[in-house]
Amino acid sequence: MLFNSFEFLLFLPIVFGLYWLVGKSHRWQNITVFIASYVFYAWWDWRFCFLLLFTSLMTYFIGLGIEQSEGKRKLQKWLSATNIIVNVGILGIFKYFNFFAESFAELFSVFGIHFDSFTLQLILPVGISFYTFQALGYSIDVYQHKIKASHDIFSFMAFISFFPQLLAGPIERASNMLPQYQKKRSFDYTLAVDGCRQILYGVFKKMVIADNLASVVNTAWDSLNDLSGFALLVYAFAYSMQIYSDFSGYSDISIGIGKLFGIRIMQNFNYPYFSRNIPDFWRKWHISLMKWFQNYIYFPLGGSRCSKWKVIRNTFIVFAVSGLWHGANWTFVVWGLYHALIISVFIFFRLKSKYVDAESAKQLPSLKVFGQMVLTFVLATFGWIIFRADNFTLFAEYVSKLCSPSIFTISDFEGKSILAASFLLLVWEWLMRKRIHGLQLANHGLLKYKVCRIVLYYTILMLIFHEAGKNVQFIYSQF
Repeated sequence: MLFNSFEFLLFLPIVFGLYWLVGKSHRWQNITVFIASYVFYAWWDWRFCFLLLFTSLMTYFIGLGIEQSEGKRKLQKWLSATNIIVNVGILGIFKYFNFFAESFAELFSVFGIHFDSFTLQLILPVGISFYTFQALGYSIDVYQHKIKASHDIFSFMAFISFFPQLLAGPIERASNMLPQYQKKRSFDYTLAVDGCRQILYGVFKKMVIADNLASVVNTAWDSLNDLSGFALLVYAFAYSMQIYSDFSGYSDISIGIGKLFGIRIMQNFNYPYFSRNIPDFWRKWHISLMKWFQNYIYFPLGGSRCSKWKVIRNTFIVFAVSGLWHGANWTFVVWGLYHALIISVFIFFRLKSKYVDAESAKQLPSLKVFGQMVLTFVLATFGWIIFRADNFTLFAEYVSKLCSPSIFTISDFEGKSILAASFLLLVWEWLMRKRIHGLQLANHGLLKYKVCRIVLYYTILMLIFHEAGKNVQFIYSQF
């Protein structure tokens, strides 16, 4: 079941009604979330509910085992290691076994050794990278005494499987989410209304912007040889906007649904395309994933509190793993290393990468800041070309066209209207950049008047119904 499906349009209000109907007890609220989440997941493939259940129960009982083994540090270490190995092992089998088997076969063929690689005919369980990382984070935090183990199985099960986050995050830490499940939630009208606005904004970005861009971008990648460098430059911008609108749209919907249930989910995007450099970009893009890598890989390696070369090493490790997390393809790894290389330049030369956002009070950025934002967007967009390419041959073809004289020849291209709409989305987000999401409109110009806001909401709804593109799966739910 996808957020942008008719089934979900029926599913959400039913679950919402049941959740608040049994709201006299947080336990029954959690049971409702647990059951609803498994129905939501089973809609895709019921068999993988058993995998989700296994991960959840194993992590829950290992957390209890770690807590009850206080004073037996060696046993705690073994329990924590078991949970990590089993969860990473499951993820590795389903997501990476075939990739590494085929890669090793190709490597040996370079030395003249040829053999048929053994592969498994497995379907990648949707959302497995997200709920596995959430479970891993919990058990590591319990082992490191950062949180206490949960003794309420239904609050824990709801935490791991909460359906708005299940397919593509945000990846939450137990220290933020579990306390919310361990107490009764009371209906907050103001929060719920804001959640509806955020859902509407996310659905608009996904169905009107991202899905329409998807058809344009996919057509471009299927016919690289027939397009000029100029057209491919335009389509590179289109993919940057597609992946942003798709994933940030998902995050907005997820966070907005959480608000309907009285659950506050962390912000996952903070207007990343207005970043002034690539390190700043990664503080604002997929925030929950980068914080996970920071807490559980970067800091244990020494973080930035070590020599310059070790900091660079740590950065490359984090981004290599991040690339591999995104998919079983070497293009994702190279994409991660590309960003690590840029960030390493900042580390090596001790360049400034953090700014006090003095520009937020201005209607327009200064020429210097605008230039920094454009350069960062261009660098990020080049990275998205690597990310989007199915293989290095296609990437090389794309880049060779960009480097050809045809890039200076203005030629016709498809999708002008949706590209114009994408640009207008950027303008709107610049105006809204001091707010949590793009429809947090109170006290904003003419939109402080209720009638103006209603007209805007109605306009967005009409655009969703009449201009939505072909229903496309969320990009990040595939990871």
